[in-house]
Amino acid sequence: MDLLRSLPLGLYLEQPITWLHHLDPRIKLLWLMSFLLAPLMANPFCRIGLLLVLVLISVTAKIPFRVLRQQMGWLLTLSCLILVFAAIAPDPLSITHQPRLPVDGIPVTPSKYQYILFDLHQSIFNFTITRRSLELAVSLSTLLFTLIYSSTLYLLTTAPEEITTGLESLMRPLRRFNVPVTEVVLTLTLSLRFIPLVLEEVQNLVRSVRTRAINWKKLGIRRSLQVWLLIADRLLENLLLRAEQIASAMQVRGFTTPSQHEVKWYHLQIKHWDWLAIAVLAIFWGVRFAWGGKLG
Repeated sequence: MDLLRSLPLGLYLEQPITWLHHLDPRIKLLWLMSFLLAPLMANPFCRIGLLLVLVLISVTAKIPFRVLRQQMGWLLTLSCLILVFAAIAPDPLSITHQPRLPVDGIPVTPSKYQYILFDLHQSIFNFTITRRSLELAVSLSTLLFTLIYSSTLYLLTTAPEEITTGLESLMRPLRRFNVPVTEVVLTLTLSLRFIPLVLEEVQNLVRSVRTRAINWKKLGIRRSLQVWLLIADRLLENLLLRAEQIASAMQVRGFTTPSQHEVKWYHLQIKHWDWLAIAVLAIFWGVRFAWGGKLG
């Protein structure tokens, strides 16, 4: 088991370099916030369109299939399960309609509209799919996929140093209000760099437990809990040791404060394709307000 490669979220794709890698991290962050805000108060067709746009971006970027399968496999399964269960769930608008006027003597015009789309009554199963339940199912499943996969795609094509540098550039006006922007960005950078170390320590401890071939049935619940507490204590001790090593390495390199020892991880520069991405983003929001429903 390799946690550093099997983790489905938060991975950075170093090879191959796609056109998403060349975009400025600030522009990609604006696109990410657009995908997070656009589904709010949107109709189901707009949410399906956002899902298709994300898939189209992934395909045009020529992200390897193995990465897409790793990133989208579990998410598609979860979204499909939510779609099915929400569609067959009881309709929240279970209202019994009664006509206010007598039906006799009033001509009724035929209509193809049906509120109940599917109805199955069996001895064991009883499923009813209405327009409202189907709309909620589509909204929930597409919203979950859009929110998670857009964030995953952003992390997949943006290095941690680029993320922190872009956030520092966007948060620079907050310095007027005495917000410690540099300290916040430095903490975020160290946190992103510390995540692989945590996974590595967990992976090493799990492998060490497996190699000892412990018979958990003979140990019982009490002794098993004691073993796991010892493992958790060892994990915490190793992580504190790694954190102390990182702090010592920063002190050796002359790091005093973020304001005096500023490190430029990535050089920000707006290029031609970045302006093209901004123009497409403006068109994206125009289409969203025109056909996607009201925002807010």
